[in-house]
Amino acid sequence: MKAFVAGATGETGRRIVGELVQRGIPVRALVRDLEKAKQILPAEAECVVGDVLQVQSLRDAIADCTVILSATGAAPSFDPTGPYRVDFEGTKNLVEVAKEKGIQNFVMVSSLCTSLLFHPLNLFWLILVWKKQAEEYLQKSGLTYTIVRPGGLKNDDNSDSIVMKGADQLFDGSIPRAKVAQVCVEALFLPSAQNKIVEIVAKPEAPAQPFEALFASV
Repeated sequence: MKAFVAGATGETGRRIVGELVQRGIPVRALVRDLEKAKQILPAEAECVVGDVLQVQSLRDAIADCTVILSATGAAPSFDPTGPYRVDFEGTKNLVEVAKEKGIQNFVMVSSLCTSLLFHPLNLFWLILVWKKQAEEYLQKSGLTYTIVRPGGLKNDDNSDSIVMKGADQLFDGSIPRAKVAQVCVEALFLPSAQNKIVEIVAKPEAPAQPFEALFASV
């Protein structure tokens, strides 16, 4: 296995890279700023410059990788096309190149509430709408996939247990990004994670369960 991580320098993406490195999985990180990436990503990660909006750069960057983990997301800005371009077009490009390359598994980080049109986050240029469109594009691609919809993202980890449900069952709650990274990487190894949308939050009162049981319950 060789993992390709898109959105690798984002808050969630860098934790996915770290989780892969910690497990000894070779990882290639797609970055736009090489110097920034070298400062925040583990030295073991191979950083390659590219952009999800440039298909040829993706072909070159993915090269011999066998699995893809995508944690891309439009940064807050005044550009109304940002979520459409990054969250939808960028994912669409990744999916098409993944099909060309025969990628074995595609794990996508999305968001809770993508099915709710009248959600406050859609005031930010319909960000959830475009994430939902990206999810559907991946689902129809023929690739083996896992779509991970986390709740509100926290930078600090905690000891809360992960709660995992199927699509459109969780509508609030939060989760540390480190736990999102663990779920994404576990999805690469567990057949029970394949071709599913999983929604995840973390709660102190929830019973701790192994990842196999969490995915199998969805």
